[in-house]
Order: sequence, then C-alpha cells, then structure tokens
Amino acid sequence: MRLMADFPWVLWLLPLALLPLAASSQRVTPLSSIAASPVDGLSRLIGWGLRAAGILAIGGLVAALSGPYRQGETITRTGIGAQVSILVDRSGSMNETFAGLQPSGAEESKAAASRRLLGEFVGSRAHDQFAVSAFSTAPMLVVPMTDRHEAVRAAIAAIDRPGLDYTNVARGLGMALSQFGAGTANVSRALLIVSDGAAVIDPRVQGTLRAEFARLRPNLYWLFLRTKGSPSISDRPSGEDTPQAAPERHLDLFFKSLGTPYRAFEAEGAEAVADAIGQIERLERDPIPYIEQRPRRDLAGWAYGISLLGLILLVAAKLAEADLSLRRPVVSASAAPAPQPQRLAA
Repeated sequence: MRLMADFPWVLWLLPLALLPLAASSQRVTPLSSIAASPVDGLSRLIGWGLRAAGILAIGGLVAALSGPYRQGETITRTGIGAQVSILVDRSGSMNETFAGLQPSGAEESKAAASRRLLGEFVGSRAHDQFAVSAFSTAPMLVVPMTDRHEAVRAAIAAIDRPGLDYTNVARGLGMALSQFGAGTANVSRALLIVSDGAAVIDPRVQGTLRAEFARLRPNLYWLFLRTKGSPSISDRPSGEDTPQAAPERHLDLFFKSLGTPYRAFEAEGAEAVADAIGQIERLERDPIPYIEQRPRRDLAGWAYGISLLGLILLVAAKLAEADLSLRRPVVSASAAPAPQPQRLAA
C-alpha cells in the first residue's frame, strides 16, 4: 500500500503539531508553594492526554489539507476457473427448434435455448474468463477474452438474432483459438463449440488448425445441438462415407485426431443442453490467476476525523475547567465571632 498526497508541500507544516508540547491552552492557577499541590498522577496523565489531543488536532488538519490518498494497485490472486472461448454457430438452422421447425408460442429456437443456458453458465464462478465468437459464412469476434461477465452475458444475449445460411467452422475455430493469451500457459483453457451442424474443413486449413491446437492444447468441447431425427455424429452413412456426405461425423473424427482432450455432447433439447453445460462446468475447475484492481482511495476524510476527535477532546477539557479562585472561602468582618470576655479569678 502506497500513501500519496495531492499537495505534498503542505506536509512541511507538520512540525506545527508539536506546539502543544511547548505550551498549554489550559488555565494556570498560581500557588504560593509547590508543597501546597500534592503529586497527582491522574492529573498528569490527563495533561499529557490533552497535549496528545492537540497534536492530533493540528497534525490531522495539516494531513487533510495535503490531500492524502492510497494509490491504486494491481494484485494477482489465484482462484478456481478457466479461460473459456465460446464459439457459437450462427447459421440459419440455429433459428429453428430442436424439432427442425420455426418456433411458435412458447417454443425456443436452438439459438434462444443456447443463449439462455450459456448466460447462466457465465458468472456461475467469479474468476472464469470468457471470449465469445460467432461464425456462419464468416467468423465474427463478439467479445475478446475478459473477466467482465456482464459484457459476456450481453454478447451471448445477441446470439439468437437471425443468422445466415452457411457454416464456415474452420475460420470460426481459428478465431476462437486466437482468443487465448500467449502469456497464460499455466491456465486451464477450454474451447466450447455450440453448433447444430458442420461443414467440410479444407485439408489445407486442417494443418494450420492442428498446429494451433498442438501449441495451445485447450480442452475441446463440442455441444452438438442435434435436430430430432437427424443422424448422430457417430452414425456411419449408408452410402459413401465422406466429409461431404456426413460432415458432423467427420468433424468429430477430426477433433479426435487433434491429440487434445476432447468431449462431444449431443443434445436434442434444452434440458440436454443444460446437462452438458453443467458437466463442462464441473470439469473445468483448475486454479487460475486473476487480476484484482484496487482503485485509489481518498484518505482526507480519515485525517479530518482524527483532527475533529482531537478538537472535541480539547473543547470538552476547556468546558470542564474550574476557576479555583471562585471557590476560596471569603470570611467577612461582620461574620467573625465576637471575643468572649475572660473572667479573672478572685
């Protein structure tokens, strides 16, 4: 903690706080003899206490006028969480329900269900960091890696807007991987893909993606929003088994060949999506360093409070003073007893 002042030159007046040691503001009662005033330890203690109050009053006022404050600082702490890069499919099919129909009434589209459940996932742990990217024909960075969960939730809230027709997952993966910082080697990284389908990844792009996955080694999760009645990612096509014929199956095979931890979740409804997100949350529980920003804190109020305390003690002591001269007994001549006549013995 570093203490600073807006007007440090005012602190040169601090020696004035020693004035109460040289002079007292209390009334002085003259005595004809020191022996007439017995040693009183309590009185001496009160006297030194009032001098200390005077030092506080002057010193606190000078310190307050200098504008003291505690300088802001950055502190690195360790919590539980991960860096999570979320890649959301914004193709036109995400606007449909899990039954493959246009939503009506209380029905949710796949994009709306994802938005609601991902919004609950973000912020469930204080120290997670998130990035959000979207992809359809071209990738789009929605929000970079940040621990500002309100901004991330606002970004996720926009993913149920109408999407485009095509799916270019390769460029989306490249953008999502680029959100992991280079200086976070010891941080748990997770790449979460939310998609209801896949497209063919060009073999020339596959080599670049393999190199990036090998360098970053994130935990890879694919949340496959499967339309009811559509093939599973593990189903072999009855005809030719090619990426064009079964793109979801071959994307799953590509992910398995990357050599990075990988899990796929097939969800055919909002409950299955919630269960998959809950599993991902339980899996990503590694230590993560995070930055805590401490803002500047004004200390002038504390200095004024100390000065006020000293002044209150001095004023109270002044009001409690007693004029001993007013308490001395005064004997008048008329009140003096008359001398008694003395009788002489015969």
